[in-house]
Amino acid sequence: MASLGVDSEQKPLLGDRTPGSREWDIIETEEHCKSRWRSIRILYLTMFLSSVGFSIVIMSIWPYLQKIDQTADASFLGWVIASYSLGQMVASPIFGLWSNYRPRKEPLIVSIFISVAANCLYAYVHVPASHNKYYMLAARGLVGFGAGNVAVIRSYIAGATSLQERTSSMANTSACQALGFILGPASADEVQVPQGNIDQVAVVATNVLFFVILFIFALFETIVTPLTMDMYAWTREQAVLYDGIILAALGVEAVIIFMGIKLLSKKIGERALLLGGLIIIWVGFFVLLPWGNQFPKIQWEDLHNNTIPNTTFGEIIITLWKSPRENHSEEPTGCPVEQAWCLYTPMIHLAQFLISAVLIGIGYPSCNVMSYTLYSKILGPNPQGVYMGWLTASGSAARILGPVFISQVYTAWGPRWAFSLVCGMVVLTITLLGVVYRRLIAFSVRHGRIQE
Repeated sequence: MASLGVDSEQKPLLGDRTPGSREWDIIETEEHCKSRWRSIRILYLTMFLSSVGFSIVIMSIWPYLQKIDQTADASFLGWVIASYSLGQMVASPIFGLWSNYRPRKEPLIVSIFISVAANCLYAYVHVPASHNKYYMLAARGLVGFGAGNVAVIRSYIAGATSLQERTSSMANTSACQALGFILGPASADEVQVPQGNIDQVAVVATNVLFFVILFIFALFETIVTPLTMDMYAWTREQAVLYDGIILAALGVEAVIIFMGIKLLSKKIGERALLLGGLIIIWVGFFVLLPWGNQFPKIQWEDLHNNTIPNTTFGEIIITLWKSPRENHSEEPTGCPVEQAWCLYTPMIHLAQFLISAVLIGIGYPSCNVMSYTLYSKILGPNPQGVYMGWLTASGSAARILGPVFISQVYTAWGPRWAFSLVCGMVVLTITLLGVVYRRLIAFSVRHGRIQE
């Protein structure tokens, strides 16, 4: 029985799809179907707990890093944050490939052990006498490596999703059969297609779309705190509190979007929703562009905004140097004068920022879930471990490059240039979607097994 369980776990979720095999006509038992449902729920719980753990730790990394190693600066913090995504990017294709040829529980168990060991290392990085920041860097990288198991989880769930899409239109099926555990075609007349016939152009295009979507949201998450501190003269405590509330509200908004988007996708289709989501994101970043003639408060000095346009940069620096500063016991607030753009770039009003956040909070979850859904449907009944690994890797690369891009551009050139470049990037992404729009269809639709 044990060997039978291992053999069944190694098989693709659809079973042996070769023409003439038994699996063309076998229907999965009710007991087996319930077992699949239990597995899916456990995997959902695993992903949820992993996300909660990531959110808890990410908020405390900077003070923890400062406490354990006084030599660590903000630039090293960027590397510590990026190391998680880098580890996940490396591990995802490995675990995905592993799950294609071995029982899925093997990479899942190994990855969980790696995550536990890495978190233990993270908890004790203060113990060594020196080089503590490098121990933290290694710990976060290993935690990310363990998180690469998301490729295995997604491939398992996506396999069930593609099966459900294939059988949802069949009549007289039980609930389990409707979930997709019919292993053969609906009729003898149905076209039989080899498993490996996948549209690679659609696969690559979807990976690029997924990369851009996560890249945009990663940079938005990164820039929220420094942007609000610069524009609204919030203290660190205020920024953490208010931005936390804003991001929590966006999380609730995303849950509502996820709940309603399934019904909407049945009416207008995944591709149309993906396009609409990208347009909403573009509008959100366009709204975020600074306009008007009101300028942010300059850090250290209460300059009158209406004098700035008529004052040269050198005169402002001399004024700052000669003028008495505020109480040094209080945390300096406002836009740092070291960022030259603070002196001539209009501020982004709070209402402007909130409207933009709401729009991005609508567009991002829509694009995220639709790109993932399209990807799993494009792959169809093929083993998806490696493909999901590459999708996860592209998302990890986006979370590495997004914060680096926005921090460099924002610091050097300000929000007008930063968000203008993001708008241009979204326009290019919409153009790419338009070019490959007709190719982003389900595997079963492409091969004539189901009408679109």
